Amino acid sequence: MNKFIIKPLQNEHCRQIQELILPIQQLEFNIPVTLEAQSDLFDIETYYHNTGGGFWGAFDENKLVGTIALIATSHQAGAIRKMFVKKEYRGRDYGIAQSLLEILFVYSKEHQIKDLYLGTVEVLRAAQRFYERNGFQPLLKSALPSYFPIMPVDTLFYHLHLNQA
Repeated sequence: MNKFIIKPLQNEHCRQIQELILPIQQLEFNIPVTLEAQSDLFDIETYYHNTGGGFWGAFDENKLVGTIALIATSHQAGAIRKMFVKKEYRGRDYGIAQSLLEILFVYSKEHQIKDLYLGTVEVLRAAQRFYERNGFQPLLKSALPSYFPIMPVDTLFYHLHLNQA
């Protein structure tokens, strides 16, 4: 089992983030999305940190192997984005996805974010199971709050109300 560390990511990490996420989206899962269509990946500080959210990365040595991001949307809510783990680091043996999500949960509770929303695509079945194991409930697109920033490629949506206790 590899040891990894999770730390906040800033704009100086944009290239590493792009190099992790794009191959997963385009090559591994054939999601029809380009880097140019994801302007957030060029300025994570504006899109994530400046909203009151954050962007975190899991590192094995100096190699970025996983990410998760949060856009604070007001209304004590947030949108989870950019949850990706490099293929060879996935699974319960590593626990990277779970650790990233738990960091986001802690941050959300500390910042009085009570409701988390996310969008995903049909082909990411393991991600859907992961979210459901963590208490996320499927949600119809029409039931999303008006302030949720929908990504054009997303077809499935989830919601979790965080217990603030």
